[in-house]
Amino acid sequence: MAESPGTLEQPRLEPVALSQRCLEVSDVQVQYGAVRALKGVSLSVKSGEIVALLGANGAGKSTMLKAISGLIRAKSGQLAYRGSSLERLSATAIVGLGIAHCPEGRRVFTGLTVLENLTLGGVRRTDKAAVQADVERFMEMFPILGQRRSQTAGTLSGGEQQMLALARALMSRPSLLLLDEPSLGLAPLVIRTIFQTLAALRNDGVTILLVEQNVNLALGIADRAYVLRTGQIVLAGAAHELLDDPLVQTAFLGL
Repeated sequence: MAESPGTLEQPRLEPVALSQRCLEVSDVQVQYGAVRALKGVSLSVKSGEIVALLGANGAGKSTMLKAISGLIRAKSGQLAYRGSSLERLSATAIVGLGIAHCPEGRRVFTGLTVLENLTLGGVRRTDKAAVQADVERFMEMFPILGQRRSQTAGTLSGGEQQMLALARALMSRPSLLLLDEPSLGLAPLVIRTIFQTLAALRNDGVTILLVEQNVNLALGIADRAYVLRTGQIVLAGAAHELLDDPLVQTAFLGL
């Protein structure tokens, strides 16, 4: 009989060698008024990994990404990227370090064209010729964006907007991508395209922290995963091991 989820202790995390460190989160707490959204969360992401952050709605997954990217402030705890603290930095400064956040809901600039959205993604860069080259590269990566380059983003389908949001985040040339629910509400063919792109990005050296509602998709592409439950990490391990874990499938993810 499986152990009750309420009796689980926070998993002990393995130390990450200095040469492998990309992101380290230690005992982070986030509070919205009287509600504690994160209750002492610790996790690590090694360079070149895809790490999945899983859990039911309201578990704190999106809050974790927002705390890392500086969109909200942690009440306490430490957030470090490549050994440097993120806690006092603005969201703009965090992007400048090499962290891009592609939020849930796409958040494209609906009144601007596809081309304008992509160009804005590289606005902090000074290598203008390379920015233009990257625009063309992502239009080749997602051919539908090339076909729609002069079309306003608000007229795109949901799948096209998700591709645009991902490409816009990549325009900053991040070494760490925070990706929130990329498959939400999309057709299977679009989902397949996006996850093939994520695998290619990992091969190119981009590190990814992935929040994803589709457990099989997330664990199928991830190296490791953490499970959040009401603001606490209750399970962590290799993705292939968690994929078959009955506790993941029943108690935490409702499958």
